[in-house]
Amino acid sequence: MKRRTLLKSAATIAATSLLAYEAKANHFAEESLSSFGQNNTGNSILHFGDGRDWFFKARYGMFVHWGLYSIPGWHEQHQWRARVPRAEYVKLADQWNPKKFNPEEWLDLMEESGMKYITLTTKHHDGFCLWDTKQTTFNTMNTLFKKDIVGMLSDACHKRKIPLCLYYSIADWNQPNYPNLGRHHELPPQPNDTPDWAKYMYFLKEQVRELCTNYGEIHGFWWDMNVPVYKDPSVNALIRKLQPKAVINNRGFDDGDFGTPERDYDSGAAEAKGFDKLVEACQSVGMESWGFKKDEDYYTDRHLICSIDSYLARNANYLLNVGPTGEGIIPTEAAKILQRIGKWKTSVDESFQKVQTDSDIVNAPGVLITKRESTLYIHMNKLPVGNGLKLKPINVLPSKATLLNTGKAIDCIVNLCPSDHASQQPYLRLRNLPANEMANTVLVAKLEFDRPLEQIIQAKNPDTNIELTK
Repeated sequence: MKRRTLLKSAATIAATSLLAYEAKANHFAEESLSSFGQNNTGNSILHFGDGRDWFFKARYGMFVHWGLYSIPGWHEQHQWRARVPRAEYVKLADQWNPKKFNPEEWLDLMEESGMKYITLTTKHHDGFCLWDTKQTTFNTMNTLFKKDIVGMLSDACHKRKIPLCLYYSIADWNQPNYPNLGRHHELPPQPNDTPDWAKYMYFLKEQVRELCTNYGEIHGFWWDMNVPVYKDPSVNALIRKLQPKAVINNRGFDDGDFGTPERDYDSGAAEAKGFDKLVEACQSVGMESWGFKKDEDYYTDRHLICSIDSYLARNANYLLNVGPTGEGIIPTEAAKILQRIGKWKTSVDESFQKVQTDSDIVNAPGVLITKRESTLYIHMNKLPVGNGLKLKPINVLPSKATLLNTGKAIDCIVNLCPSDHASQQPYLRLRNLPANEMANTVLVAKLEFDRPLEQIIQAKNPDTNIELTK
């Protein structure tokens, strides 16, 4: 659809303030952790003790936003944000024919990038379904493509034993029983609709039953946009009955299994020392859209790696999103970003595996700590202001210090710095770090000690001679 047509059609739709939307988005992000609070303990989160525990091992996954909106290539909420009348928007289905879609290529990129599972938008807010649903004709089978995309991806995932999670939008801009009332992420009332929440919930449950019955083992269900904030635990109960290994997020009809801080909206989640319940943060490589955008601006590697590190180092999961083109191809720049991040994650991955988070062990702003037995992992999450890092109050040299990013040894010393003259206490320092050379990533240092971590802070007598800074 031409941009001129979009602008022309804007006059036919009741205007909805994008400023109001942003306020709602921020409000929703804050709600995303409402029942998944932050804590300052660093203790490990209790596992489920059932088939859902795969989630604790996978940690890092690929999010895919794909649908009709990928054809104009502007935003996944194209219909709403560009004020496109429903009658015009549905015509995009006549163009849906992603012949270059190859699920194996998606999964190749996913695995190359260090990701362990994948989450696909089966139905976004526009209501277009990527599977062979019997509940609406507005689906991929009634297009030139005539193929079941969820089926194709699920077959590929099962063959490669990759966990598949399914995204589903509760808000629906096409189904006539959904009450579009002009609230956030809704169309204004549509003249030919017959709003009926009971009928819509029947439609929704039948679609959930299809998704949880026709595609083998499913590992997760990712709800989105419960605009009416409707509660109905029976829906998640149905998913658990049909798919016992499926983890369920907290954006549906009850609290689910995990929280979902989005992008950089939730400052509380971003700055928390830890979480007392399971969290899966989500972010997109594109700054404007989750779906494909033809002229997208992309986040820097540093911004994304910093975000990923900050959640993985606090025992949370992370979904990083890409938006394939209307042909089904993940854009080259997006793929390169994933690959570069994958190289970083591979090099530092041991700092996230079978560890505890304990950032209180040092007084170093911008640093996150994970630990295992007698090993500390120092995540320099905020860009270092210099090429040295003081790890107060640690004052014992590690037996071995390695920069995981490069595998090279780190120069370490314990001595008194002029800035600590008042206490006359020496502290462990990491020196000659490649802060400038590796400014577009997160440095992670591995410190191995020859004693329990409880003994790496030794009492020093300030009256004795202490080695000064060299």
